[in-house]
Amino acid sequence: MVIRESCLSQIRPFYRSEMIKVITGVRRSGKSTLLRQIIEELVQSGISNDRILYVNFEDYAYRSLCDADALYAYIEEKTNGKGTWYLLFDEIQNVDHFERVVNSFRATKDVSIFLTGSNSRLLSGELATVLSGRTLSFRVMPFNFREFIQFRSEQSDTRTSEELLDVYLTWGGFPLVCREDDDRNKEVILSNIYDSVVLKDVIMRNRITSPAALERVLAYVIGNSSVTISGNSIAAALSDKNQKVSSPTVYDFIKYIEDACICDKVARYDIRGKKALAFQEKIYVCDPGFYRLKKNRIKSEYGHLMETICYNDLISKGYKVFIGKTLTGEVDFIAERGAEKFYLQVAYLLSDEHIIDREFGAFSEIPDHYPKYVVSRDRTTLTRDGIIHKNLVDFLLSDE
Repeated sequence: MVIRESCLSQIRPFYRSEMIKVITGVRRSGKSTLLRQIIEELVQSGISNDRILYVNFEDYAYRSLCDADALYAYIEEKTNGKGTWYLLFDEIQNVDHFERVVNSFRATKDVSIFLTGSNSRLLSGELATVLSGRTLSFRVMPFNFREFIQFRSEQSDTRTSEELLDVYLTWGGFPLVCREDDDRNKEVILSNIYDSVVLKDVIMRNRITSPAALERVLAYVIGNSSVTISGNSIAAALSDKNQKVSSPTVYDFIKYIEDACICDKVARYDIRGKKALAFQEKIYVCDPGFYRLKKNRIKSEYGHLMETICYNDLISKGYKVFIGKTLTGEVDFIAERGAEKFYLQVAYLLSDEHIIDREFGAFSEIPDHYPKYVVSRDRTTLTRDGIIHKNLVDFLLSDE
């Protein structure tokens, strides 16, 4: 089993905290497995199993607890006695009005609460209102490349890291996909995961009455991962004489897609003015496997795909990520984690002097002294002017 250390290291300091730990991520990314790993660490630290309650609300055995009053009565009965109780609720969004139940336990009992859900709206709406200032948010992604390497090693895969990178770029990091060796099986499983996410976490949750229009927007957004897009541009690209999609509808769909953790919309940050810009965001799909299913570009595909997996890798390691806007251009990423900060430029290959000058020159208007990296698939080290060049495999396997 792959220990999700990138996630666990972020959550571990708060195991005994009264702050509510909210863990979100796309369906089938490994949230349930992460909760089981948290339980194992709690037990290893000396917590008795009797003090730990785990409920998976997608398990039919717990179907009667998807009512707030029933859940309250069940937990109330189970948590008699003094001492700290550890409550782990998996896919909590299936419980109507769960927010007030969770807040009641937090306010009246000695508890440490962990919530997971396949919808980022766990962090908004009534939960944010009722529990304002009392939640900590964490994100679970499909396997990053380092976890993928570990998983394949456990499967006795003897291919090199470079060879496995090509597999990862093609099929992504969903655990159910990673365990398969046959490409046909990977395709079937990946397609089923995609269909399940779209149906359960987008169409059904938002009561969408035009699923065909949604699928067109979703395919366009995923296929253009790492590209600057807007609702107006998508509406224009997808509308013709027979089918029209309005800009307001597109913006609604993008919000639903974000809520389901399928894609992230990433803001630009004005490096000189030190402020976020509320326009020209980029969108990144959560897994290269989904990109494979919906890609619609022929040229420059690998550059966009590499940028996407670098973004996802940073998010999986707990970084906040922005697009860097300079006076005359941009830097692919600004990554921040606590006091850490660095800039990152991603290219497929630094194949000629023009490309080298372009990628390294992206940092020329940034006066500060935070580390600056250019990442590519080149094996030759091209570090210059204090800007560090890294091979993509080396970067993905590092702690940055």
